[in-house]
Amino acid sequence: MVALPVSIDRASPVPLYHQLAEQLTSAITDGSLRPGDPFENEIAMSDRLGLSRPTVRRAIAELVNQGLLVRRRGIGTTVASQMVHRKAELTSLYEDLEREGRTPRTEVLSLDCEAQDDRAATVLELPPGTPLVSIVRLRYADDVPLAIMRNWLPPALNDLTLEQLTHEGLYAVLRARGIRPTVARQRIGARNATADERRTLHMSKAEPLVTMTRSAYAADGSPIEYGNHCYRADHYSVDVVVSER
Repeated sequence: MVALPVSIDRASPVPLYHQLAEQLTSAITDGSLRPGDPFENEIAMSDRLGLSRPTVRRAIAELVNQGLLVRRRGIGTTVASQMVHRKAELTSLYEDLEREGRTPRTEVLSLDCEAQDDRAATVLELPPGTPLVSIVRLRYADDVPLAIMRNWLPPALNDLTLEQLTHEGLYAVLRARGIRPTVARQRIGARNATADERRTLHMSKAEPLVTMTRSAYAADGSPIEYGNHCYRADHYSVDVVVSER
């Protein structure tokens, strides 16, 4: 059990629990604490830092709610399995994994250049029945199957190859062609996994999926891609910064 160095500024307007939670979060995300490591209990931490137990308890609860810590009866609090914390910005999962220090790997499950999907065609501002490029990929984080990504692209991209999609992120492939996603509309949700998804992602029946649909556009407003992705909730979260108007 590691006693992490923590600096608390009692003169700061930032609540003490939030200062503590931020520093504990950084220790986990930068690798100072690894998945499975035992976590200092709240009594020891409150005594060591001179903080009240409710303050420390609230900070730890923040990390539990974020999925960074896991509480288990008879074992105590431990660092959860490493998660990808994706910020609300226009990046690909491949890029996010690299930035997190993980090793992304892609298995292309299907590539169909004559696919028809009326919903995707509508998002891409094409007539129903237009042959689209449909891609289904399984993305690994290190050796953990993390996400099933389904994407639809305009027919002009029907020369994409399995090799490109296996070794690069989709947005990197698009940028190499001079196509730059500039803005996107995303919807985040959750649902139960199908039997096929559970098998592919090595999940139990009780585990949920995080879902995301995305419509991405170029700077001139033209649609570039439509995506419908699902992620293992125990390895994936979305960080959003909000501010007062």
